[in-house]
Amino acid sequence: MRPLNLIVRRLDTSSLLWGLLFGSIGLGFFVYGRRQKRVVPLACGVALMFFPYFVSNTILLVIIGLALIAIPYFVRM
Repeated sequence: MRPLNLIVRRLDTSSLLWGLLFGSIGLGFFVYGRRQKRVVPLACGVALMFFPYFVSNTILLVIIGLALIAIPYFVRM
């Protein structure tokens, strides 16, 4: 009997390094948003920390990460 492979993701070096980079930036956004009581950087920080777990394509990972980094600069609340 074969084990259930519900979540199969191939991890390569580039996706690990991009995930580490976006997670680190997300942690910075999260801390800034929590201390300044701002919702947009807080939400983008959480998203930056967790979205690399769900995106397996490296190009899509970079595009989404850059978009999430840019959102707090354009959306001021």
